[in-house]
Amino acid sequence: MESETSVNSRSQERFQTKAVLLLSISHFIHDVYSGFLSPLLPLLIEKLSLSLTRAGLLSTVMQIPSLLNPVIGLWADRISMRWFIILAPSLTAVPMSLIGLTPSYAMLLILLFVTGVSVSLFHVPAPVMVAGVSGIHTGRGMSLYMTGGELARAVAPLAAIGAVTLLGLEGLYPLMVFGLVSSLWLFIAFKDVPSRKAKSSAPLTLRGTWVEMRHILLPLIAILVARGFMHAALTTFLPTFINQQSGNLWLAGISLTLVETAGVAGVLSAGSLSDGLGRRRVLLFSLVGAPLMLFCFIWLDSWVRFGFLAITGFTLLSTTPVMLAIVQENSKNSPSTSNGIFIMSSFMARSAVTVIVGIMGDLIGLKATFTLSAFLGLGGIPFILMLPQGNIKGRGDRRIKR
Repeated sequence: MESETSVNSRSQERFQTKAVLLLSISHFIHDVYSGFLSPLLPLLIEKLSLSLTRAGLLSTVMQIPSLLNPVIGLWADRISMRWFIILAPSLTAVPMSLIGLTPSYAMLLILLFVTGVSVSLFHVPAPVMVAGVSGIHTGRGMSLYMTGGELARAVAPLAAIGAVTLLGLEGLYPLMVFGLVSSLWLFIAFKDVPSRKAKSSAPLTLRGTWVEMRHILLPLIAILVARGFMHAALTTFLPTFINQQSGNLWLAGISLTLVETAGVAGVLSAGSLSDGLGRRRVLLFSLVGAPLMLFCFIWLDSWVRFGFLAITGFTLLSTTPVMLAIVQENSKNSPSTSNGIFIMSSFMARSAVTVIVGIMGDLIGLKATFTLSAFLGLGGIPFILMLPQGNIKGRGDRRIKR
């Protein structure tokens, strides 16, 4: 008779499609609500008579709780991650559905800060849970999980604008019902999903996790910074760049949609490809391909340049599931804490680099800024080579003894 140990071992290696899809759907539901701020910002500015500076601070306040991600990771490594994911849609839906009713700027800041905490409560443990139900196909699981978030970014503006058109800014509060129902559905659906990734020993402290993971996290943080210049240029300043060149606001908006849509395809495929080809090879392909394609987009004048723009979006935005897989596969004792450190680092790098890219745009113009950003993106390549091959489980990476 087959032993219980061998059955459990096979179960841990099996890709649990239903569980991964549930986590991807929960990612989609949650991120639709957290994406309401940007499309509703013009109405909030008008209602509360906000300056652009105060309006810009709203997004920052919503992201400040990301600094707590390592601490949230410590909690998640010690208690059930399932509850974080189940409650997050409600904890995000309620404040985001009430922002139209807020009577003051201070109350709006509070609502967005609460949303930011909920966002962290979801995004820190969710990839750990994905890794736990993906078996040996961690990259595929991360791709499906991240696809839910990317699709939410595309749907959220349409959902918010459609709701405002039907209900008005102050009538958005009924939308919270969908978040509450989602949490109830997730409570029922997740009853058989493992609440945590199996660990070989007790969770480490924050310092202990950093010591264990710094040989992985330091190269990944450097890659995030190098990649961040291209990411900030495209996702923040691409519409402005296109509008300056063509004077066509519709073309500017369509260009950003093209990048995001291609990014969804990249996210969906990159993780699975890295399961077979290897994590380092897929990262290397992305960080060589994205700058080269961006150069072609910048310096070509014909319509074919938008084909290169699509390929840039595909390669540039596809790196996240691969990096999440690397973090999870190398964190033996405190996977949520490791993910918390990684996400916090990503937030800090993205925020700092976006400001730098804006300053560069003011000083040298957007065309030169895009060109320099593409060149700086190549700076991530040496750090890919610093990632240890033997610790990364993509089957295409050569195993070496350390």
